[in-house]
Amino acid sequence: MDRPFYPARIFETIPVLLPYLLVTFEILIGVVIVGVGIGFLLAGGMLSKHKWKNRVAGFIINAFRCTPSIVMLFVVFYGLPNLFWALFKVDINGWSKVFYVITALGLLFSASAAEIMRSSYLAVPAGQREAALTSGLTEAEAFRRITLPQAFVISIPNLGNSFIVLLKEGSLAFTIGLVDVMGKGNLIISLNYGAYAIETYMALAIIYWSLTILLEQLFKKIEKHYSKGRKSL
Repeated sequence: MDRPFYPARIFETIPVLLPYLLVTFEILIGVVIVGVGIGFLLAGGMLSKHKWKNRVAGFIINAFRCTPSIVMLFVVFYGLPNLFWALFKVDINGWSKVFYVITALGLLFSASAAEIMRSSYLAVPAGQREAALTSGLTEAEAFRRITLPQAFVISIPNLGNSFIVLLKEGSLAFTIGLVDVMGKGNLIISLNYGAYAIETYMALAIIYWSLTILLEQLFKKIEKHYSKGRKSL
């Protein structure tokens, strides 16, 4: 006989899952740092006047964008230890699984970050940069004081969407044994021999819905704050 749906179980499960959001946030922050760092280099390559840099950066971005997240995660988790051993004779099998998740998702996010940076940079009128250089600013100063602030504001909506996608992709961490909020939910279902699966997944859905709404509101406030006094281009 099928077990009846038990709504109260949803709200009993949420407090059990919430502590594991720390792992989810750790992954999210790590992926953003790695992805933005690599993405900045890739965007620079795409914007470079040297054709070989354009081609290399373009190839890397396309390769990452065409690779499914789960495939990249397994390639990094199983392949990176072999690569480190072959090149440096260093055994990294004992390293935290957080490292592998951040590395894999960070590489994938770098492709999106690079495209966001490139398109945002190109959206800033070139005349403003030229005016800044004419006024006596150096290339670095013109970029830091004129181009970067405007490009950042332009990029905020796309960055917000990318963060939400990253939040959800972090749930793949459980496939290599890292227990985040999604992993804990699966463990609860396993410990109950499949019972209360619907209630547990609904609890997870409520958590992810809430986080998504919070992220959306956060980025709207950031965009509103940095858009003050800025005229439409």
